[in-house]
Amino acid sequence: MPSHLRIALIGLLGMWLTIFSAQAQTVTAGPDSTQVNTQKSVTDSSRRTEKFLGWRVTRPKKAALLSAVLPGAGQIYNRRYWKLPLVYGAIGAAVGTEVFYQMRYKEYSLGYKNRTDGVAATVDTGPRSSREASAANVRVGLEFYRRNRDKWIAFTAVAYTLNIVDALVDAHLRDFDISDDLSMQWQPDVLRVPTARLTPGVAISLTLKSHK
Repeated sequence: MPSHLRIALIGLLGMWLTIFSAQAQTVTAGPDSTQVNTQKSVTDSSRRTEKFLGWRVTRPKKAALLSAVLPGAGQIYNRRYWKLPLVYGAIGAAVGTEVFYQMRYKEYSLGYKNRTDGVAATVDTGPRSSREASAANVRVGLEFYRRNRDKWIAFTAVAYTLNIVDALVDAHLRDFDISDDLSMQWQPDVLRVPTARLTPGVAISLTLKSHK
């Protein structure tokens, strides 16, 4: 696989995962007050329904279904237009690399068949496989391209799934109301496991302020 495509895909997936995790990290710290806020919170998105292909579904489910049918459609539905380059960049790079390895795999597969079929009239005419010194070398290339093709099929599935999960979570968080009395913070920490060594991890703390 070309190195620039690999770097681009890894960068896009890493950025996507970073943004995805940041969406779930909400920190609020409102001022102290002796008054209790009686204003009704925004309706939870999990209770609001809309029509999708004749069915009544919640907004998060609709966003997920849209992204499943057409990657990026859920992000458009959530009005997160700036995520579209991430969606199409990750999926496009994965699919493009998968096609690249599939084409090479087909060439080497045909070349190996032509070299081992026992018919003198058939020769290996592949632009790259024909340069190999022996059928064994062609076989090595065949396995290499097949292995990498399968790997990038998995990467495509991961990118496609992240597209759906991102739309689902984003739709949930869009109308999610967090009171000023509730805060969530995370910070690096060391996990103390009795049966193992100290392990680096992340500590999450929830704080609820009481009104006196």
